[in-house]
Amino acid sequence: MAHLFGGELLQVADTAAREKGINREEVFDAMEQAIQKAGRTKYGMEHDIRAEVDRKTGEVTLARYREVVADDAEIDNEFAQIPVKAAQRFKAGAVVGDVLIDELPPIDFGRVSAQTAKQVIVQRVREAERAVQYAEYSGRVGEVVNGVVKRLEFGNVIVDLGRAEAIIRRDELLPREHFRRNDRVRAIIYDVREETRGPQIFLSRTRPEFLVSLFAQEVPEIYDGIIEIRAAARDPGSRAKIGVISNDASIDPVGACVGMRGSRVQAVVAELQGERIDIIPWSEEPATFVVNALAPAEVAKIVIDEDAGRIDVVVPDDQLSLAIGRRGQNVRLASQLSGWSIDILTEEEESARRQEEARLRSKTFIEALDVDEMIANLLVVEGFTTIEEVAYVPIEELQAIEGFDGDIAEELRSRAEEFVKTEQERLEKSRAELGISDDMDQIEGLELSQLVRLGECGVLCLDDLADLASDEFRYMTNPDVAVATVDDIATLDEEALKTGIEGSPFSAEEADGLIMALRAEWFDDSEGEASEDKDVPA
Repeated sequence: MAHLFGGELLQVADTAAREKGINREEVFDAMEQAIQKAGRTKYGMEHDIRAEVDRKTGEVTLARYREVVADDAEIDNEFAQIPVKAAQRFKAGAVVGDVLIDELPPIDFGRVSAQTAKQVIVQRVREAERAVQYAEYSGRVGEVVNGVVKRLEFGNVIVDLGRAEAIIRRDELLPREHFRRNDRVRAIIYDVREETRGPQIFLSRTRPEFLVSLFAQEVPEIYDGIIEIRAAARDPGSRAKIGVISNDASIDPVGACVGMRGSRVQAVVAELQGERIDIIPWSEEPATFVVNALAPAEVAKIVIDEDAGRIDVVVPDDQLSLAIGRRGQNVRLASQLSGWSIDILTEEEESARRQEEARLRSKTFIEALDVDEMIANLLVVEGFTTIEEVAYVPIEELQAIEGFDGDIAEELRSRAEEFVKTEQERLEKSRAELGISDDMDQIEGLELSQLVRLGECGVLCLDDLADLASDEFRYMTNPDVAVATVDDIATLDEEALKTGIEGSPFSAEEADGLIMALRAEWFDDSEGEASEDKDVPA
């Protein structure tokens, strides 16, 4: 660097820009920064010395800059500022705010200065290179890339992508999958983070998106948008399911993905170390799609509970193990694929469950309405599930039940209304006795009976509610379990907790959303208090 001339500077800039894949202007900026630093080292770090490299000739200009300030102004740096009276001796008519520029002779770089300048250039070029890498790869998240294994670190695989390095963490590799140095590897970019040491590119071979991208590469119809993969679920290295649909009625989506003699699907299976792949026709109807997803098991009956996000699937006794799969794999993947919680029941189990539900509903009607078993059973058969339905359903529907005349329908309606009114008064009294805060009323979808249950569990205000985990909230709002505090819930075994949670009228998503919204208000309040404190004079 000590002997570089204009033409050589231009040549160095062009070579660096080409080899590193960065903008030529950024290389010139790095050179100017390096020459600037060397100039300050020679003339003093206090001086405001700036360098400029001519982009056409490569000629270097070095100059000292001094800002003109008022005579009575406080001078922070006498080497970079000059009073207006003194400035006028160097430049007639100088005024406050002007800048005096004094050209300096070219620097003859010594060994130390040349080394310093080189370090600055290398550092700046490296920063520019990292910025280019981040800009390139952050826009390629979700893309499948090919690379070469560079080294192994504690089970993680470092991959050379050509222009950058990436990492496949141990948990993003397929089970029993081992790579050696210089092996070729294919994976999907799932995250790119900008860190101090440069962009960190994370790859995965276990995510469902990788499976989808592999099919898009092997099946032209998917790449062209004729066939869509609507959902995918994986047990990496073992089994996977994808839901496909065709936008062209003449093309079979399953057949297109399988390929001639299974050639297309086998190419994907080979890449995934023998992972078994079920290709399933997608359907907008949840029941149809779940039946397809549970194949090869045969399904006898489907019962959908939309409020709970659950589907009960009834299968013949000899199909139970096939529907569940080894270690629950088949039903678990079908659940992930469809987005529904799936319970597998045999026909005998389903019959016993329905009978028990009918018995409990019948018992509720007998006790609340003071009717005999026959009338209670008729209400259950007609689909009534709560006393409120009997109280508020149009009277014509009660009269339409076989064996009910107008008088019976009116009496049932009257008793149901009286029961609902008495229950409401009891709940209001319990709420007052428990001291449940009025602000609990602002929670949408939370009924008075659920408020009282929460109060009985020790949840009396919004802050108490925000402190709960979503599973604790769901357990407390299940009307069929005994009242429990947070400490009581912590002692439950896994099966009892699961049963209590599933009986809640709130789904996991609804509970999470409610609690996170309440917690967000904490942060809003704390920011408001901090702002108010800031405005208070010391």
